[in-house]
Amino acid sequence: MARVGFIGLGVMGGPMAGHLAQAGHEVWVYNRTAHKATAWCEQHRGQRAETISELVAAHLDVVFACVGNDDDARACAEAAFSGMSAGSIYVDHTTTSAHVAENLAQQAQDKGLDYVDAPVSGGQAGAEKGTLTAMVGGAVETVERIRPLMACFAANIVHLGSSGQGQLCKMANQIAIAGVVQGLAEAVHFTKAAGLDPDLVLAAISKGAAQSWQMDNRWPTMVEGQYDFGFAVDWMRKDLGIALDAARRAGAQLPLTALVDQFYAEVQALGGGRQDTSSLLRRLEAFKTRAN
Repeated sequence: MARVGFIGLGVMGGPMAGHLAQAGHEVWVYNRTAHKATAWCEQHRGQRAETISELVAAHLDVVFACVGNDDDARACAEAAFSGMSAGSIYVDHTTTSAHVAENLAQQAQDKGLDYVDAPVSGGQAGAEKGTLTAMVGGAVETVERIRPLMACFAANIVHLGSSGQGQLCKMANQIAIAGVVQGLAEAVHFTKAAGLDPDLVLAAISKGAAQSWQMDNRWPTMVEGQYDFGFAVDWMRKDLGIALDAARRAGAQLPLTALVDQFYAEVQALGGGRQDTSSLLRRLEAFKTRAN
């Protein structure tokens, strides 16, 4: 069994760390909001650290992190690097820009550490079920060393290449999701406006070419106006901003992604920043209400 640390115990990190503990690994945890770490330790077998420095002082084999944004990821990693033992591994599951991952990988190398960027997809439900997809960037030998640990919470682990490649893959993931959710919102909106039975429409179209994970999981909740199922609009806008910046650097054109990003900005203006990404439907319903 490994000695591991986990930084960040939010809706994703908490369950991910829990799966490591359930697998029998010795898990040390740190969370900026201390009561979350305390609650996690009450639910799982593990040790709570007051600071990142205290966490890495436990001579851990691997430190995992799943925090908020570029600045959070950088601050946590650099704090950990200062105390990690040579030859240990830092695995960042935070969705960040690729250049942050590349920079942190270089910093880790300079200190005799190994670094892997491994953003995940699958949402809160995937984290809780242990069925996430991990998109991984880093050295082959390092990825293979941590693969059994990631398998505790990720059913699909794909090594894309060098540091930063995992983050670029996650951007492709978010680009694809943005377009699908907007299309789904418009389909639900049209179904309701046309007076169709949403359950019958779902039964008719969910077995053909229109089928998607979003349709299977979010159509019924969107129809009911329920938008508290995990990944928030605020975080999606953060990710889409990273994707649009990466596209500019690569010379790629993302017109639909840019449009959906602005639609999400309108959802934020409606007070939906903490609602899940399927709340794009709110914007369409708001327009209909104003038109009437």
